[in-house]
Amino acid sequence: MSEEKRLKVLFITAWYPTKEHPIEGIFVREHARAVRLYDDVVVLHCAGPDQGLSKLWRLELESDASLTQGIPTYRVWYRRSRLPKVSYLGYLLSSLWAFATVVKGGFRPNVIHGHIYQAGVPAVLIGRMFRIPVIISEHYSAFPRHLLSRRELLKARLAFTSADLVLPVSYALKNGIEHCGIRAKFEVVPNVVDVSLFHPPASRNSAHALKRILFVGLLDTTHIKGVPDLLQALARLREERNDWHLDIVGDGPARDEYERQVLELGLAGKVTFHGIKSKEDVAEFMRQADFFALPSLWDNLPCAAIEAVASGLPIVATCAGGIPEIVKDTEMGFLVPPGNVVELSKAMVRMIECLNEFDRCAIAEEARNRYGFESVGGLMHSIYAKYGGG
Repeated sequence: MSEEKRLKVLFITAWYPTKEHPIEGIFVREHARAVRLYDDVVVLHCAGPDQGLSKLWRLELESDASLTQGIPTYRVWYRRSRLPKVSYLGYLLSSLWAFATVVKGGFRPNVIHGHIYQAGVPAVLIGRMFRIPVIISEHYSAFPRHLLSRRELLKARLAFTSADLVLPVSYALKNGIEHCGIRAKFEVVPNVVDVSLFHPPASRNSAHALKRILFVGLLDTTHIKGVPDLLQALARLREERNDWHLDIVGDGPARDEYERQVLELGLAGKVTFHGIKSKEDVAEFMRQADFFALPSLWDNLPCAAIEAVASGLPIVATCAGGIPEIVKDTEMGFLVPPGNVVELSKAMVRMIECLNEFDRCAIAEEARNRYGFESVGGLMHSIYAKYGGG
């Protein structure tokens, strides 16, 4: 694509990786990397309140290259007030001030792309003030799970109905937003995957005796990823066969609880907790695995599952949320009802028995076409050109 056709896109986001939380909002950065193939991108991270501020707000240009991935990234903080309404006004004004600073520095966007409804509110405020089209991507599974307060739903309704277009990352999320009574113009644009990193191994010995099962996710006390169900299903699986091992990549407040459950179920030596790993390490785990397990009670369009299929891994998962949008048929894996330990165990037995029937290269190619940077970035560019290209 020629340089003349590149547009300037400002991401305004509530979630983004930081030094303290390097995986928070990483899917937003992956979207920015995809967009960068076709358009010029600057990120404005509304980082939230900073109690140590003596001024009303603070803006910094991120200098850590591992966090920016080559994308200019600004972070703005504001001073929280004891009065909620005044504090929220500070959030909005700090975003407006940060936008003005970015524009003064030479970057005036053709399009503002908000990520997460919280950042969508200042995005539409700025967009209307400066007559810039506003698009909002939504990633938050709280909508279909009905976890948002009335006040937060009001913010979401204001953002979505004021935006030119809203981009849920899954149809399940779109339906969840609509079930909250919010009407807007929607188009589903999925999460993305770096297929230069997540891809099948060049060669693989499929005849090795021990089958490697991989889980990647947050070990949260809500148990939303279904890890207790997975461990119980593995205890049942062990009654039938012993030629497997589970690798758990990820961390969180429930890790100690899950480690105790492993011992209680007699799975010591069959499950390894690896903690948080870099994307590069996760990709290597996937290349070494035989299949991916994701027994979520609810999930949106999980990036780990997209990375798994990009790596050519068949999946055993639940038909929760947007997961069926990834595992579309039995050529990619098997789906079971959420919370059904018996069916989950049966699906893993079936998976181990027919692993050689899955075409890992075909699975990876399907993922590349649906979720690769080129595909999603090109789709984003066509949307930007429609709203901000004239």
